[in-house]
Amino acid sequence: MKTRKLGNLTVSAMGLGCMGMSEFYGQGDDAESIATVHRALELGITLLDTADAYGPHTNEMLVGRAIAGKRDKFIVATKCGIVRDPNDPMRRGIDGTPEYIKKSCDDSLRRLGIDVIDLYQLHRVDPKTPIEESVGAMADLVKAGKVRAIGLSEASSETLRRAHAIHPLASVQSEYSLWSRDPEDSVLATCRELGIGFLAYSPLGRGFLTGQIRRFEDLAVDDYRRNSPRFQGDNFQKNLDLVQTIASLAAEKNTTTSRLALAWVMAQGDFIVPIPGTKRRKYLEDNAGADDLVLTHDDLARLDAALPKGVASGERYNEVMMKTIQ
Repeated sequence: MKTRKLGNLTVSAMGLGCMGMSEFYGQGDDAESIATVHRALELGITLLDTADAYGPHTNEMLVGRAIAGKRDKFIVATKCGIVRDPNDPMRRGIDGTPEYIKKSCDDSLRRLGIDVIDLYQLHRVDPKTPIEESVGAMADLVKAGKVRAIGLSEASSETLRRAHAIHPLASVQSEYSLWSRDPEDSVLATCRELGIGFLAYSPLGRGFLTGQIRRFEDLAVDDYRRNSPRFQGDNFQKNLDLVQTIASLAAEKNTTTSRLALAWVMAQGDFIVPIPGTKRRKYLEDNAGADDLVLTHDDLARLDAALPKGVASGERYNEVMMKTIQ
């Protein structure tokens, strides 16, 4: 697989999001998840993205087991800042204080079983803590040798500039796909200007853009997507119609819907690295094929025309979670 740059880090042109291996998308299978991580390495995918909030905590431990004995072959990215109530995991807060960031880093290192985190990211910007203080703490972790590079998640262009002035950012992570194009407003341009890499999470629309989801009822009762506005009510069918458009274009190119959607994200800039999540090898192998898919100017124009910015029906998060996004 080709490589791209996130600051001073060289990573595979596509990463692997590990969140769904532990929760949110139905029952997990640790053995298959670990096999998926190992298969990713065989395919040339070296970037693994996790967070202390996933599980909570259990996803980092799972990734730690998966990379044991292979640590030097992976770029490990994790995040801190979202605080979940151990008695009620659905309740969450945001903490970007220096003390919390530094303690979280030590905890993540222990759970992952590693000596240094390649990319340490602030999961959400804490509105109560100046970003300069949060990034200053992360810079201290770099100086201490606990972290190689730092990044933010779901941050505005203004916040990126303020943070980057304190310590160079390797990346910003935000949702970006054919049906979530908000970063095109200003964040992508700021990344280009400042030399910041961009990690595109949910590049397959939380699985919707794969064409595999046909009915709301097919989602497991504990599947997070049942609470997502884009999967509910009339929005579901309207968004399903959009997927049919992608599927038709994919058929013309003799490829899969997933590969086409991922190739579109990758074609938006060589500083963009999609991190589609999966816990199964068969989906990983399909996704990896996007690296070899070449889209022409006509292909890109047709996709832009069929799925312009704002075309998706429904917000990408529920009302409570949308408030955590700048």
